[in-house]
Amino acid sequence: MKQTSTMTPAPTQPPQDADDELDLFALAGALLSGWPWIVAAALIAAIAGAFVALRQPAIYQATGLLQLEQKQNALALPQGMQDLLGSDSGKSASETQMAIMSSRMVLGQAVQKLDLQVYATPKRLPLFGLLPVNLHLPALGFLKSYQWGDESLTVGQLKLPQSWLGQSMPLTVTGPDSYTITLPDGTNYDGQTGKELRAEDGTFALTIAALDAPEGREFLVGKRPLDAAIGMVKRNFSVSENPRGSSILSTRYSDTNRTRAESVLDAIAQAFLQQNVERNAASAESSLDFINTQLPQARANVSKAEQALNAYREKQQSVDVDYETKTLLERVTSIEGELSALDLKEAELKNQYTVNHPAYQALLQNRKELQAQLDAAKKATQSLPETQKDIFNLQRNLEVAQQVYGQLLNRGQELQVVRASTVGSVRIIDKAFAAASPIAPRKSRIVAMAVLLGLIVGAGIVLLRRALRRGIKGAEEIEALGLPVFATVPFAPEAANLREKRGELPIFAMAHPEDVVTEALRSLRTSLHFGLLDANTNSIQITSAAPNVGKSFTAVNLALVAAQAGQKVCLIDADLRRGYLRRFFKLAKNTSGLSDYLGHEKSLDEVMTSGPVEGLSVITSGRYPPNPSELLMRAEFSDMLQRLDKEFDLIVIDSPPVLAVTDPVIIGRSVGATIVIARHMETMAGELRAVQAAFDAAGAQIKGAVLNSFKAGASDGYSGHYHYHYNYRYSYKSEE
Repeated sequence: MKQTSTMTPAPTQPPQDADDELDLFALAGALLSGWPWIVAAALIAAIAGAFVALRQPAIYQATGLLQLEQKQNALALPQGMQDLLGSDSGKSASETQMAIMSSRMVLGQAVQKLDLQVYATPKRLPLFGLLPVNLHLPALGFLKSYQWGDESLTVGQLKLPQSWLGQSMPLTVTGPDSYTITLPDGTNYDGQTGKELRAEDGTFALTIAALDAPEGREFLVGKRPLDAAIGMVKRNFSVSENPRGSSILSTRYSDTNRTRAESVLDAIAQAFLQQNVERNAASAESSLDFINTQLPQARANVSKAEQALNAYREKQQSVDVDYETKTLLERVTSIEGELSALDLKEAELKNQYTVNHPAYQALLQNRKELQAQLDAAKKATQSLPETQKDIFNLQRNLEVAQQVYGQLLNRGQELQVVRASTVGSVRIIDKAFAAASPIAPRKSRIVAMAVLLGLIVGAGIVLLRRALRRGIKGAEEIEALGLPVFATVPFAPEAANLREKRGELPIFAMAHPEDVVTEALRSLRTSLHFGLLDANTNSIQITSAAPNVGKSFTAVNLALVAAQAGQKVCLIDADLRRGYLRRFFKLAKNTSGLSDYLGHEKSLDEVMTSGPVEGLSVITSGRYPPNPSELLMRAEFSDMLQRLDKEFDLIVIDSPPVLAVTDPVIIGRSVGATIVIARHMETMAGELRAVQAAFDAAGAQIKGAVLNSFKAGASDGYSGHYHYHYNYRYSYKSEE
């Protein structure tokens, strides 16, 4: 190696515009390389989704259909009687009817009819819910109080104080037909199925109608407040017009019990229908109440008029009226009869319209005209004789009273017919029906969404790890620092974490001579041969910024492949703190080495041993001295390298990490070249800059670098632009 020509690899710079571009291929590569993370996240999400889906109870939905129509009567009533029902132009407003159907009035009737305030539910496992039930898991003895199957309990009657509403009472099954219940006041009672259990003070009573559960199972029994029960029903009930404007109402009710869902929806529909019928018959009912209150007085008026007329005739000895008087009497009686009819009509209109309504105004105008006619007729009677006038008035009073009484009787009978024939404006088309398949939870959809979310989270984790990685991702980053890269050595799983292994260590190049890693080391050997042509000596130092980057692995295997190429090589372990190269060559711990030579305890020949191949000599670190830096600064170290330079074609020195101790900087001033090892995705660019700064401060120079443990799938593409921050602290000392 005494030639004068030089061949030094020139560093290349990455494209300047690469920093500002989003490399989709790099992102795709990152996702492909991080597939274990993505698969693991998707698997965890799928398990979580299945857990959520299986712990929830099945929800069934009952559906029904109603039609809103014009009010009709079951009987073909006369037009006059139909008028009593009031006018209803067109269909009822759907929004109004839907609001009425969702009202507390309607829902409260359904709650009270089905006694939905009372509940009895099996005690479920905390967190796991119905998971054991859905998976049909066998019951565990110490958890037998929780639900493990299709246990059921039916409450026939429950009476309790108002203050206990909303409080759950534990009920434990003690036998096929027996149970024990604990009241909110702490009192325990034993009961039997089908028999009433009653407290001594009578404030509490319970009847269990049916019980199907094994011994030891526990239920929670209680009674909700009415408003809470109505709120529960309202949350599970919905009604909509479908299609819009069709007056067809679609009703739905959801419940964990299929039969109960149908029963509740039917009860709501029946309550809505009943209130609709009652509302439509309210007008006739109000008019009938008014007539019933007037009939006794009308009957009394007839009797009084008859008595007055008979008494006058007896007094006047049966006086008869002449033709003129009879004609006036009939006219006045007819007019007063029409006025009486208008009074009845007005009482009915008051329940339907205001005074300003056209129908009401027409009635008032008609009364005004009849009153004028009545006044004219009465005026005509002033010319009659006194006897005829008295007979006229008494006869008129009797006929008017009789006419009014007859009208009230007729109208009352008509209203009774109207009330009986009134039907609602709502028709139930489809009764409640719940399909056998639950609508929720949709297990497959939940799991699919969970898997999708897991894939997204997994991809996010991969991309986040990629963004947080500050390690060297490619040779271009090292070359951008002004350091030529002599070789890129792929990752070798067999050589990972060699320091942590115990006992003798294999030399990779000997055990795997055809491996791509060995070929990369041979490429390094060739690159160093041409890259060190201008060096003063044949010695090279192998170092790194931090430990565990593979510098000792590189030094040993480089020395071996160089010796296999026919060169005479000397491998020196200059790591006087934690050197372990002796383990590669099956040497004892107390083997003399470099520290013994520098301490003048052994000669150079005594510390040098032969390697496993011809042409390879090894000098181990020897005993770990208390002052390694001082030993390396002695002139004996430089003299040793000069002596070995004459005997060997290549001297490979394995030294400690630069950022841990100053030994590599000391050695760097005596060797021909220093090569720094950078581990792929772990060594940061800032660490390499710190190594360069340390050597520049000492007047030494780093010749180049080797990118070690390269994983093609982990590079994720090369960006070439990184922001970094690091604080490196390392205690470098022997563990022995």
